[in-house]
Amino acid sequence: EVVEAVRQQRFHVWAVESVEEGIELLTGVPAGRREADGSYPKGTIHGRVQERLEGMASAIRALAGGNSSDHSDRPPARR
Repeated sequence: EVVEAVRQQRFHVWAVESVEEGIELLTGVPAGRREADGSYPKGTIHGRVQERLEGMASAIRALAGGNSSDHSDRPPARR
């Protein structure tokens, strides 16, 4: 069935060498390469994920009562 679907151009098979290449193929958005400072370029998939995770970490720190810059980037331990 898959071979016939490919033949009829209803299904496509692409070979990729990395997860990043697959992400770019599926989304049409660059995955992004890590910069020297550990960040990813804005607008890339990895950059968007990094921004979202940083926002979530900030929200967790604020809820825990400490949002100063000297705190770890990790969420507080569960109790």
